[in-house]
Amino acid sequence: MPLRPSAPVRQAVPADLDALLALEQASFEGDRISRAQWRRHTGSATTTVLVIGEAATGIDAAAVVFYRRRSRTARLYSLAVDARSRGTGLGGALLTAAEADARVRGCESMGLEVRVDNVSAIALYEHRGYTRGNRIPGFYEDGTDAWRYMKRLTTVSLE
Repeated sequence: MPLRPSAPVRQAVPADLDALLALEQASFEGDRISRAQWRRHTGSATTTVLVIGEAATGIDAAAVVFYRRRSRTARLYSLAVDARSRGTGLGGALLTAAEADARVRGCESMGLEVRVDNVSAIALYEHRGYTRGNRIPGFYEDGTDAWRYMKRLTTVSLE
């Protein structure tokens, strides 16, 4: 399935809650974001929820980015792409939008954790310039380890 240029990245709204929950249930076996958490995230000043798709027809992809006050590092908390849309560039489009949002908020870097067995996500992050850090034992609900990744979002001026 080719990337659909007519599917823009947008901020999630409360009307997206059912579609976000459905995407979450279909994408992850554990460590899922609950309805109450989605509601909080979509209304939070310290969280950005980005989506591709419409509530009425289904959300094709979603990303959650957390921001801490007085921190220059954003945290990509979740990135999910519907199984039918994987490999179409939607994950990359969301990652680009998440990084842009972090830059607008004054962040200099973005960090994330990814399951050590999630080969496609690891490939995406490494292709996009994320550097692998330490392995975190038992990070996920099912006991699976995670890799920590980090990317610098700003360039250093030599002037």
